[in-house]
Amino acid sequence: MRLKSGNNIQLLDVRAPGELALAHISGLVHTPLDGLLDHLEELEPDTEIVTLCKAGPRAAVATELLLESGFLNVKYLTGGLEAWAEQVDPDLLTY
Repeated sequence: MRLKSGNNIQLLDVRAPGELALAHISGLVHTPLDGLLDHLEELEPDTEIVTLCKAGPRAAVATELLLESGFLNVKYLTGGLEAWAEQVDPDLLTY
């Protein structure tokens, strides 16, 4: 996995605060999608950013917003937190 390989990647969780309380991945940045544009300064523009949400659709929207805001290296985690739990951390609570 690329995260374990030492690549400099910033994970951006765009779920609502209540969702974050249910399940989270350590080391990520949390900014709900509805406030993302107000918190762009919290992101590292020279680092690859990977957005995630519960299943993927909000992360895809966040990726488009970041690209439109001038960030160049942004992707989203297909399948979101559900895919992360399935492929990376089976102990992660899914809801």
